[in-house]
Amino acid sequence: MAELSAWGNFYLIVGSAAGALIGLQFIVLTLIAQKPPDGASEASAAFSTPTIVYFGTSFLLSAVMVAHWQSLIPPSIILGSAALAGILYAVIILRRIRAQNYYMPLLTDWFFYFILPLLSYLLLLISAFASFHNEDIALYGAALSSLLFLLIGIHNAWDTVTYHLFLKKEKE
Repeated sequence: MAELSAWGNFYLIVGSAAGALIGLQFIVLTLIAQKPPDGASEASAAFSTPTIVYFGTSFLLSAVMVAHWQSLIPPSIILGSAALAGILYAVIILRRIRAQNYYMPLLTDWFFYFILPLLSYLLLLISAFASFHNEDIALYGAALSSLLFLLIGIHNAWDTVTYHLFLKKEKE
């Protein structure tokens, strides 16, 4: 399908970056996970795990969008399903953030760990539905959503590393 193939390079770049950053995130977390303090596992479920999920979502979107489809219906169903699962996951993250007592989230944390991901999943859902009416809007929406998940993941990975770096320095 010509509309999707025109996006191939975009998704190749975004998907490759997401895949590489997933691996890098595992390495970084391994290096900083020496002796986690009490409550750190709840905070990790609220802050570190979503970062991997956002990179994974970007990677999944890229893989779906570069596959050879005869129409936009199958990828729209996959993206819509991923969006619904992501909206549910955003609610789970909201509950995890509120339940953990290890770290008091700042306004930017709420924005990058809950609000912006939720908006990205909603954009993806809208794009999936829009594909039945306007393919261009759907393709741009899916691309923006994929890029947003990559950027959210980059921000959150950096946030995690700097938090642990300064936490370790404070303890020394």
